Amino acid sequence: MYEVSVKTDFSSAHHVRGHAGKCAAPHGHNWAVEVFFRGEILTEIGMLEDFRVLKDAIRDVLQGVDHKDLNALAAFETLNPTSENIACWLFGELSRTLNNARYRVSRVSVQEGPGTMASYWDEP
Repeated sequence: MYEVSVKTDFSSAHHVRGHAGKCAAPHGHNWAVEVFFRGEILTEIGMLEDFRVLKDAIRDVLQGVDHKDLNALAAFETLNPTSENIACWLFGELSRTLNNARYRVSRVSVQEGPGTMASYWDEP
């Protein structure tokens, strides 16, 4: 089994509905994202996938959340835009776009600041 990952980032604002602390107020983050891909079959030139293909697909999905108020987006109308829920949402969006016979999205990690990270993966 092979695993590759791509790190990227986006900036957005959010607030956590129902939170008893500071996170209830609107605030922003420079979110760091790492997307992991797993597969058993490499291309004829020895790649799971060209990193440029993966980066471009991730960038296309992140354009929908970059410099946005996450709470105002349809995906987070009722779902709190926490790191955990953002990781799960990205996992679903990227899986629909990128999963194929050779590889699949295996995990998405989202970091809202140094030292804190949430990950989402589907148990096989």
